[in-house]
Amino acid sequence: MPERPFYQPGASSVEGLPLALQMFHNHPLVMLKPHWHAQVEVNFIVRGSVHYRMAEHEISLSAGEMCLFWGGLPHQMDDLTDDAIYAGAHLPLVHFFRLHLPADVRHRLMTGATLVTDATDQSDNDNFKRWNEYARSGDAAKAEHAVNELLLRLERVRFEPYRLVPETAIGHGAGSPFDQQSSRNVGRMCDFIAENFLYDIDCVNIASAADIHPKYAMSLFKKSTGMTLNEYVNLLRLSYAQALLMHEGANVLKVAMDSGFGSLSAFNKSFRKLAGMSPSDFRRAGVR
Repeated sequence: MPERPFYQPGASSVEGLPLALQMFHNHPLVMLKPHWHAQVEVNFIVRGSVHYRMAEHEISLSAGEMCLFWGGLPHQMDDLTDDAIYAGAHLPLVHFFRLHLPADVRHRLMTGATLVTDATDQSDNDNFKRWNEYARSGDAAKAEHAVNELLLRLERVRFEPYRLVPETAIGHGAGSPFDQQSSRNVGRMCDFIAENFLYDIDCVNIASAADIHPKYAMSLFKKSTGMTLNEYVNLLRLSYAQALLMHEGANVLKVAMDSGFGSLSAFNKSFRKLAGMSPSDFRRAGVR
């Protein structure tokens, strides 16, 4: 019996491209270990079923169910049926903050919950397939249209039954509403960070990009995402680093430097905190 293929992070995949909104419609692959990326992930199960291990919970989804979760926390699709097909997207935070979701839902997602809904129909099967085709068409107008339709579809969960897993928050307070200007400011900061995370940047540079005071920038970003600015910068660097680590012959010190970390010790500390293992162990775990 042939060995089942598995998912491998790469520099051209979601982990290495934090600015890209990527859509997909394909057979999912089992992940040998958790991965993470700096986008919110949307999964719609077209056929079959899949099982996820999230940071603080596990969840199984079957055909017709859709989920939404923050990819910045380690997660793993560790099992699926042979006939499984899924569709969806990886949304950079700038797009996520365009969504008009209840404030508590947005906060719960950013702090580790998964939103699940089975209020779907045949139009979702057709639309996710078309959005993927538009996004990959090379036509900028079609791609933008697909993004706008997808965001409107996600906003529809406000009007239909959904559940959050786990049902209660774990160690986090409730979120608070943000006006459009606040969301735009967060979006500007996310854009600047995504374009410059490989360089030496700090809160002053980031706040300047949104034309706001550094103290306000730090407070707004923390309230909105549950992360400090420094934690988000490190997340993008670590997302990029895990992709580089999978290259044959990758050198951990070079990966640390190429990912924007100023020292190997800082890289090792940040990587271990997020992944629960050293970069060297992570790389060895991905080699078969």
